[in-house]
Amino acid sequence: MGSVVEKSALIICGDYMEDFEVMVPFQVLQAFGVRVDCVSPTKLPGQKCFTAIHVSLGFEHYSELPGHSFTLNSNFNEVEVGCYDALVIPGGRFTELFSVDDRVLSIVKAFAEAGKPIVTTCHSQLILAAAGLLKGKKCTAFASMKPVIELAGGIWWEQPGITSPFDITACLKDGNILSSIGWPAHAEILKTLFESMGARIHTTKANSVLFLCGDYVEDYEFNVPFRALQAVGCKVDAVTPSKKKGETCVTAIHDDEGAQAFSEKRGHNLVITANWGDVSVYDYDCLVVPGGRSPELLVMNDKAVTLVKEFAEKNRVIAGVGQGQWLLAAAGVLKGKRCACGDGMKVMVKIGGGELEESKGCVSDGKLVTAVGWPALPSFISHLSKLLGLSLSFE
Repeated sequence: MGSVVEKSALIICGDYMEDFEVMVPFQVLQAFGVRVDCVSPTKLPGQKCFTAIHVSLGFEHYSELPGHSFTLNSNFNEVEVGCYDALVIPGGRFTELFSVDDRVLSIVKAFAEAGKPIVTTCHSQLILAAAGLLKGKKCTAFASMKPVIELAGGIWWEQPGITSPFDITACLKDGNILSSIGWPAHAEILKTLFESMGARIHTTKANSVLFLCGDYVEDYEFNVPFRALQAVGCKVDAVTPSKKKGETCVTAIHDDEGAQAFSEKRGHNLVITANWGDVSVYDYDCLVVPGGRSPELLVMNDKAVTLVKEFAEKNRVIAGVGQGQWLLAAAGVLKGKRCACGDGMKVMVKIGGGELEESKGCVSDGKLVTAVGWPALPSFISHLSKLLGLSLSFE
């Protein structure tokens, strides 16, 4: 998906970093050809960091729920700043510990001295303050960080008109410092980061993509491709038969914790962006069905099954991840198609007439894209972007 110019990014990780704020850039950057190394000062490659879900549950303050376990892929002690084009520091409570870690601050200062983009979200601006990088810089963050930014000599900026977390869309750039309140702004964060890394977006036409979901849709399988497609200029909507525009769905986290099947925990909320009655297949180029347990709900809804059939009849691109193949099989769109799927969907794909590609995490067959689950999302986004005529090149 990228050009011959190779780019790379470093993510500094730690326990209880915000789940989306590490996984979204990790997978989306890879999807467009960027090598991403994830390190933590006290852990080795292959070890894991706990993540946290930050979500509003109706209390005065946001709630912190347990997230995925995130696997590190590189060694902190071997980091060479010259090998990277950008630095990402997720938000979360780990930033408090790392703000007094001289090894971390040394790396951050080196990125700043080299003028390379540094992405901070939510609370990770604390590390910029500790490194002395905010003097005279405009910066935004979670509202509690305002005194930190101002005391560090920074200029506080706040996106106007925010009444809920879903109103957060801005990424502020001042020189090489990119800052945002948090994960709801990932589309703009990624777009700004790509631009700062010298990326150019190539597209044959404007694309519109519809995500069909419901309660307990898989958290990553919805959010990662949703934000990725927004970042490269697609109009992206989320719809469900039983809810109106502006209402929310709860998501589910599925993680490998050593049991026979993945565990399930509550994830972030997502907002529905279109009313069911206003949806027309003629307004969209692609339908995406993420996994989780929502497809099991949607197969019992004739309107949802009919919508999938309509996209197939109009020769639109259709994409399914994980359990999303359940709904695609029910709509008859897997017949004669090569499909990637996890163990839990193999029977459904077979009886739906699909041909299993067991050695592949993601498969394209005509205008159908299927992936085994969220670990294959970089490949899934890459395949889907190609079908939509989208690509990135780096200068």
